[in-house]
Order: sequence, then C-alpha cells, then structure tokens
Amino acid sequence: MLRHATLRLLCLLAGMLGGIALVQAQPLPYHADPSAREIAPSLAQVPAIRFLTTADFPPFNFRDATGELIGFNVDLARRICTQVDTACTIQAWPWDQAADALADNQGDALIAGLALSPENGERFDFSTVYLALPGRFVTRAADIAQFDATNLAGKTVAVRGGSVHEGFMARYLPDARVERFDSEAEALSAVAEGRVDAYFGDGMRASFWLNENLSCCGFAGQAYFRPALFGEGLAIAVPAGNDAIRHAIDWALVELKESGALDELYLRWFPVGFY
Repeated sequence: MLRHATLRLLCLLAGMLGGIALVQAQPLPYHADPSAREIAPSLAQVPAIRFLTTADFPPFNFRDATGELIGFNVDLARRICTQVDTACTIQAWPWDQAADALADNQGDALIAGLALSPENGERFDFSTVYLALPGRFVTRAADIAQFDATNLAGKTVAVRGGSVHEGFMARYLPDARVERFDSEAEALSAVAEGRVDAYFGDGMRASFWLNENLSCCGFAGQAYFRPALFGEGLAIAVPAGNDAIRHAIDWALVELKESGALDELYLRWFPVGFY
C-alpha cells in the first residue's frame, strides 16, 4: 500500500518544507473528470463535510512541531470545503481505525491514502483521482539532456528489488541491464555515486530524495502512468452510496484544478515536481 511503502522516506521531508524554494516545478496533469463540473453540489444535501485522516503520513497528513495537523491532504480538504461553501471538520484517527471509522459513519470522507483496491471498493466509493503516481527515471544531471529510455542497451538501471518498477523494466525495456537494490534510497545513491546509469521507480518517492540531491541528479525522460502496475493514485473515500458528498468533492476538485488552486497546493508540498 502506498502509505506504508513511502512512510520512512516521506518522513525525511517533514522538517524540510519550510525553507525549500520551489524548484523543478510543474503543474499537475488533469486527472479530474471535467463532466463533474456539471454536478453542482446542493448545500441542502451537503451541509458539512466531516473529513477523516491520519497524523502519520508526511507530507500528506501529519502533525508539526506544535501538534497542529498539516499536510497536502489537510490543505486539500479545507480547500474542498471552501469551494463547496460548506462547514468542514478534519479529525485524525489511527491508520488501523480510520477506514472502520468511515464505515461506522464517524465521518463523511477519508483523505488518507486509502488504496483503490477491490476490497476497499466493496466498502466505499471513491472520488476522482487527485494525485497520480507515475514511474520516473533519475539520472545524473549531466546525463539528463541525452537520456533516451528507448536506447538503454548496455546501460545499467537501478531498481528496488521485487518492485512493480522492476517488472515494468523487464516487460517494456528489456534491453537495459537492471541492478536490484534493497531500497529506493540505496538505488538512488548508486546513481549519485556513478555506479549505475539511471534509476527507475516511484516518481513521488524519488522527488523527496531529489530535494536534497538536486546538485547531482534529476528526473530524465517522461513520466510513465501505468495504473495497473503503479496504482491508481490518490482519491478520497466516502461511504458507499453517499453520492451527494462524492459529487460535491468531484465538483470541487474540478474547480480547484481549473482555478489553479490544486496546482498551488501541489507545488507547495512537492517542491520537486514528479510529473
């Protein structure tokens, strides 16, 4: 699951956000369904949105040094409520209780990285995806301009062993020589040290490493979107059948994207954009 696979690397970012300039910034691709703008929410049906989240998943939802709940998801939830012009509460739950709390009507929506799995699909409905998770190559800075993913014969690409990204390389780019590492951090360090030619893996996790290593390395080539392999991305869960809340959230996501507010949040919390 996304949140467990990324937690250790994401924690490195929590203390860095305040002083990082926006670098390598790109706007978000358009994930929301434009037809959702036609479903304007009725305030009579959505008098408030009670968001549930967790407090252990930086930079999405976590507590700062003062104990305040902050993060990309927290800011997004507040922007959604403002856009819908409705009352808003955000309550943090332990991760292992959050989904059950939503199912027990302790909240109206869960914004915490719940996987878009068949099992969760049986319990909940989901909003449109608001953050997709592409695969990205990373190379040393001097190699970015000439990087060509279709010409990797004789090149060594680092991956986390057993990852879906290793499977992607074997299936789609078999000419590359793949070297497996125990973690993304080790694989990326091999790029920085010149022991391999490139890294391929989750773009979001790589972006956090690049925050501290922009002098040596950067993203190269295009972003690869393969939902069946890399996951559908992040969406907001709502109780099954609660169409009023889901439609309101989808409508708000379209409006926030078109106004630039969603891009603003993304660039604030992900200063090295991964698209």
